[in-house]
Amino acid sequence: MNVAVLDFFLRNVDCKEFNDRRVLEVGSKFVNGSVRPLIERFCKPKEYIGVDIEPGKYVDIVLPAEKIVEYFGVESFDVVISTETLEHVFDWRLVINNMKYALKPNGYIYND
Repeated sequence: MNVAVLDFFLRNVDCKEFNDRRVLEVGSKFVNGSVRPLIERFCKPKEYIGVDIEPGKYVDIVLPAEKIVEYFGVESFDVVISTETLEHVFDWRLVINNMKYALKPNGYIYND
């Protein structure tokens, strides 16, 4: 994770947006850092699920981003986080649409 991502979260995240909410992180595998421990410790989400295309630290479910809605359904999450993921997918439009459709009305997407 680029330090700029961490800086963005520290400056812009309001824990009220995560408190007691269902959170999905797309591309969650730990590579040089993660926002997950900060959010889980200080923002107290009800549930935090990390998905990635391969197993690793902070990956709860091995799942391609293109299959999010197929797996979880429409309007399943209050918050969707994706950092440094879109440059690694084949069809970024499909991935963004999956993140949007998995989000509940008035939810939040954090994407860099």
